[in-house]
Amino acid sequence: ETEYNRNTDSQEKLMDIRKLQRIIVNALEDVKAKDIQVFNTTKQTALFDRVIIASANSNRQARALGHHVFCEVKENGGEAVAIEGLETGEWGLVDCGNVIVHILQPALRAYYNLEELWGAHPVKLKMLEKQSEDSEEE
Repeated sequence: ETEYNRNTDSQEKLMDIRKLQRIIVNALEDVKAKDIQVFNTTKQTALFDRVIIASANSNRQARALGHHVFCEVKENGGEAVAIEGLETGEWGLVDCGNVIVHILQPALRAYYNLEELWGAHPVKLKMLEKQSEDSEEE
């Protein structure tokens, strides 16, 4: 049975994706990522449900962000598949199954403009933060 077959109920899958978003955004914030944006890609591709884009100020920070996201997703029971491109620290991709995380330094982020490619359906981060706070209060 594959991961995708286990999530046949769309409401269950939606809850899973929200939890995964929170884990990733929190991990990015832990290492002080800048300009974190989340995009719903379900209408653009069947390969993944979200793209998260964040900026890093240095090679060291980019590598730290990628590794921290990977470890936090794995530690919280999520699917952390692979990390690509972080050798130089200018750009990296963390494959978290249903979520793809791009970590770029500002010049490369401006050059590749991934927001134009994936940005048709932004997910509001304030909703994520509120849900996270609500969960902590319970």
